[in-house]
Amino acid sequence: MATKPVLPAPSFAVVAPRQSASVSSWSDYWALTKPEINLLIAITTAVAFCMAAPSSLSSFPWISLLNSVLGTMLVASGAATLNQCMERRFDAQMRRTARRPIAGGRVEPGRALAFGGLLSLVGVAYLVVTANALAAVLAAMTLASYLFMYTPLKRRTSFCTLVGAIPGAMPPLIGWAAARGSVSAEAWLLFAIVFLWQFPHFMAIAWMYREDYDRAGYKVLPHGRARVPIVIVQTVLPLFALVCVTLLPALRGTAGVLYTGGLVLLGLGFLTCGLQFVSKRSGSSARRLLFASILYLPPVFLLLSLG
Repeated sequence: MATKPVLPAPSFAVVAPRQSASVSSWSDYWALTKPEINLLIAITTAVAFCMAAPSSLSSFPWISLLNSVLGTMLVASGAATLNQCMERRFDAQMRRTARRPIAGGRVEPGRALAFGGLLSLVGVAYLVVTANALAAVLAAMTLASYLFMYTPLKRRTSFCTLVGAIPGAMPPLIGWAAARGSVSAEAWLLFAIVFLWQFPHFMAIAWMYREDYDRAGYKVLPHGRARVPIVIVQTVLPLFALVCVTLLPALRGTAGVLYTGGLVLLGLGFLTCGLQFVSKRSGSSARRLLFASILYLPPVFLLLSLG
């Protein structure tokens, strides 16, 4: 089994000199919002809204779609910022996160707290005004469960992924609720897909940076003999369930050939990468699984919207 060399444990939180006060400030606050994650959140929210909204282009509520995505992204940006504020001491001990704006000393915790709180409040209020109360309540529940359930559990149990996958899968419900004012079985199907997808995605990350997590005191993976079984279970079982869940519309006769064929190919490719990862448990197989997970979700949601 290939392993990474264990690095000594100096403080990684070295504050780099500022190149430009104005550029650095804006770029640091932008980085706090985790825009790369927000892109995926925007996609899942938008697809859910489009599936729930009227199908006619002439009557499609484009402005409502933009408002729903914007409100959801504001709440997600606030959650990401507040999470980094809460975990700044632990982020500073991890090679992967030591240069984040707060952990690296470029943004003061108090300012980050105010920034994240403002984004969160504005996002929830924006959804109340531009969408509906249900979408806003779901967004507020996502924020609360992410910050006050998942975040502290990361230092207590390896089953934190199970809890964290719930707020991670909420954006499709928010998008659906924004379009219809209610949540139906189709919305829960989207929720289930994102929920299950997160397990192999995060197991790949957790394995790649396991020394980092151990150094910072996170228990996303257990120590000792339980580590490998937990990785296998939380990778393989959700992957098999994910393939089955995505094929439910085909089994019910509500999906076409394009959807069914595309989902079979995507699911088999993702599953193959997962099986290779749990059998080799190497850095390269973990990176392949992570890359496969990133490539998997957007075309699945595209096929769902077309099917």
